[in-house]
Amino acid sequence: MLIDLPMRAPRALDGRVVLISGAAGGLGSAAAHACAVAGATTVLLGRKVARLNRVYDAIAKAGPEPLLYPLDLEGASPDDYAELAQRLEAGLGRLDGVLHCAAEFRGLTPLEHTDPAAFARALHVNLTAPWWLSQACLPLLRKSDDAALVFALDDPARVGQAYWGGYGVAQHGLAGLVGMLAAELAASPVRVSALRPGPMRTPLRARAYADDNDAGTAAPADYAQACVTLLSPEGAVHRGRIWEPHQP
Repeated sequence: MLIDLPMRAPRALDGRVVLISGAAGGLGSAAAHACAVAGATTVLLGRKVARLNRVYDAIAKAGPEPLLYPLDLEGASPDDYAELAQRLEAGLGRLDGVLHCAAEFRGLTPLEHTDPAAFARALHVNLTAPWWLSQACLPLLRKSDDAALVFALDDPARVGQAYWGGYGVAQHGLAGLVGMLAAELAASPVRVSALRPGPMRTPLRARAYADDNDAGTAAPADYAQACVTLLSPEGAVHRGRIWEPHQP
């Protein structure tokens, strides 16, 4: 006697491998969990191993077993990113998406009084490092039939105001990078897009607004599903765009 078993509906990221930078942060960890629930094998990239391990433990219960890749974006060289891509190809055989959530922000400071090293660090971690990581991963992403390169962006109107320093400057540069890269890869299988969430309750925001009690500020998890959408085939409608989803 044959028993018909119910078919599980395919999930948005079934069979996909997704690399998430800043995976131990607010949006990064929430997105990593949502991606795992959606069926993706997640590669968790971050510099704090203890926090990555906590994210790993939570994700391992929600979907495919994730992989940890500790890396400090401040000190990593282009060769380090090339080695990362090589290890992903050797170990997993594919890469279908990169989600950039890592950010460096130490607080509001007048430019005139900003330490030059701190300014350079903010520019590097928030702009140069995401590009180096993307550049190293592009050859592997191109081997996928449908790959996504997604950047989390801050609100330019907000971070372009006084005292946002190197972080604010880098965010404007990152938005320019998204547009430029999207145009250059328009005919390739790699989709470039960006997510611009609304204000979120994250450590980064707390460093800018110590007394922030805005009840309308969202939790990072409120935007996690938008990350899944951009990394999935449904994200094709946002190709080359900066998506500002409404808060649920």
